[in-house]
Amino acid sequence: MSKPLVAIVGRPNVGKSHLFNRLVGKRISIVEDTPGITRDRLYAECEWAGHNFDLVDTGGIEPNTKNEMLLFMREQAQIAIDTADVIIFVCELKTGVTAADEDVAKMLQRSGKPLVLCVNKADTIGEIDPNVYEFYSLGMGDPIPVSAVHGHGTTELLDEVIKHFGEKETASDEFEGIKVAVVGKPNVGKSSLVNLILGEKRTIVSDIPGTTRDSVDGYVNNEYGNYLFIDTAGLRRKSKVKDSIEYFSVLRAKLAIDRSDVCLLMIDAEEGASEQDTKIAGLIQDAGKACIILVNKWDLITKETNTMEEERKKIYEVLSFMRYAPILFVSVKEGTRVRDIFELINEVYSESRKRVSTGLVNEVLGDAVIRLQPPSDKGRRLKLYYMTQTAVAPPGFVIFCNKIELFHFSYRRYIENRIREAFGFKGNPIRIIIKQKGDND
Repeated sequence: MSKPLVAIVGRPNVGKSHLFNRLVGKRISIVEDTPGITRDRLYAECEWAGHNFDLVDTGGIEPNTKNEMLLFMREQAQIAIDTADVIIFVCELKTGVTAADEDVAKMLQRSGKPLVLCVNKADTIGEIDPNVYEFYSLGMGDPIPVSAVHGHGTTELLDEVIKHFGEKETASDEFEGIKVAVVGKPNVGKSSLVNLILGEKRTIVSDIPGTTRDSVDGYVNNEYGNYLFIDTAGLRRKSKVKDSIEYFSVLRAKLAIDRSDVCLLMIDAEEGASEQDTKIAGLIQDAGKACIILVNKWDLITKETNTMEEERKKIYEVLSFMRYAPILFVSVKEGTRVRDIFELINEVYSESRKRVSTGLVNEVLGDAVIRLQPPSDKGRRLKLYYMTQTAVAPPGFVIFCNKIELFHFSYRRYIENRIREAFGFKGNPIRIIIKQKGDND
């Protein structure tokens, strides 16, 4: 099951970003920041009291609305409603309940989402400031006084948040098949692809109950196998906040990627691979998921000799870190090569779970050393003792050597290429861990 998403919402200058930084830096052990996000520390994978969840700060998105505060607050609140499982609504103690607070509170209450009311800037230690009680007027339950600056009250805040996770984290995923996330920029044809697949290939299709975050999920059972398709094309409503379109399309892609076994990264053939595509591709690689690159709208391209191969080279130039992912040129509108997608899904999924014996792995390692001698520094040469596969999905290998510092990045990449040359692992990132002989870990 996917991790819960907790969104921090509130009007400007109430301390949302301070609260985010406090929770991430002091009260929550960060796993990693999502790569490719243009603003600082907007998203983090977190853990509290044994619960894993994603925390997102909506405060860093600047509106392009001529400073029309109410429109800004509606946009921020609506984004939170669309994406979050639990919402932390942040108000400010000193200013009390404002009209903007009341407006957003009503929107959040209509959403039916679990809400936690945080009254920030309660910096005084000791008895609760009586002004806190004013916030009961919002009708959101007990306000929790917090000082994002000093850290007071954050434990109580997080304890209240995790109460709302319910069975989301622990519910068993009974689906037996391949979970496929369809990701990419808006308007590249994600929904059209999923609709085509669900409409023409299905024998069993149903929506997953309780689905949030504007995703559309469907089960498909056909001659190729059993699949769950996750469509992330929900971000299509009109918006006057330009940054929110790009940011939350990446966020929704991240949420879908986490749930998947295989990702279909869709690219517009007319636009080619873009910076936004590299961000989503980076999320896929960092998550260790198998990936297929689908170039859609191929019917709109004027073809000449080697047009497909030239476009393939251009895509790999932009997505240089993902040359292992196969590229398939399709036209969802005309149905061109859509059936080929299933064969590729099965192939890269199978490759993600491939295991290679230690004997074969070390034959490849030995041959690689003979073909290209390990690097040396100040007369001391890197020695590779042995290599073994330790993980699948993604494939992971551990190499034991005499000195980790001598293991240059370029030689690691060389070893990875030899592994791919020998064993394939098509469509999958490869994790290589270097350990020094005698290390206990």
